[in-house]
Amino acid sequence: MRDFSQDHRWLSLNTATVRRQGDLAAIVEACARHGIRAIDPWRDQVAAIGLDRAGRAIRDAGLELSGYCRGGMFVSDAAHRSDALDDNRRAVDEAKALGAPCIVLVAGGLPQYSRPGSAPSKDIAQARAQIDDAIAGMLDYARQAGLPLAIEPLHPAYAADRACVNTTKQALDICDRLDPARSGMLGVALDVYHIWWDPELMPQIARAGKDRLLAFHVCDWLVPTKDILNDRGMMGDGVIDIRSVRAAVEAQGFAGYSEIEIFSDDWWGKPIDEVLRTCIERHRTVV
Repeated sequence: MRDFSQDHRWLSLNTATVRRQGDLAAIVEACARHGIRAIDPWRDQVAAIGLDRAGRAIRDAGLELSGYCRGGMFVSDAAHRSDALDDNRRAVDEAKALGAPCIVLVAGGLPQYSRPGSAPSKDIAQARAQIDDAIAGMLDYARQAGLPLAIEPLHPAYAADRACVNTTKQALDICDRLDPARSGMLGVALDVYHIWWDPELMPQIARAGKDRLLAFHVCDWLVPTKDILNDRGMMGDGVIDIRSVRAAVEAQGFAGYSEIEIFSDDWWGKPIDEVLRTCIERHRTVV
């Protein structure tokens, strides 16, 4: 396993971690100031300052990308299906323009939450079937762009409103069905917040292998967790054995960034420099 204790070369900041402290340009500037060499920006943050300006800011700061958040939210009623496909094609185009190595897919839950305005449904099996079909369609477009897709399994608490792909096994089953040749164009983004609890996690990481492990996200699970969405912990403040998970993905050959992604009302209320200094310190001592 790589030694992170001496520097933060392999730290990437998911820009949601400081989304309330400034726009994407300000976040890029702060990362450069703290010697953070990579980010994973969110589409809404890119849109807020414009794709061209975002790309220019990232390039001028000399930053790399560890991914692009996010594609997906595939599930909808029939009337909104083409909108979902078009939106995901735009996400691919944006990620390609910014030079992202992959686009992270949050698959979607039930249609009324994934694509507002869709007719309500409680059929989660149908939602999961639709996700397979939608990723298959998006994969064709992504292949043409040469942009890998990384399916992110989310904690089961999000099955209704954000993603009904909830385990690493589910995500890898989709990969095996749609990309049996392991082309490198379809894999997983593993976030410890969503997968740490899974008793099958370690064998599924081994099953993934290097070619399916496209992104690795870190934060922590607080006890108690006051809000399932916006009360993630800074690494070391919770109960996740982060290093054991990193050791497992690196044992398969993953050598990319450990991307810090923290949705937290607490950390969003702190100055950006304090947050980044803490991220760097915990990346060296905990991750």
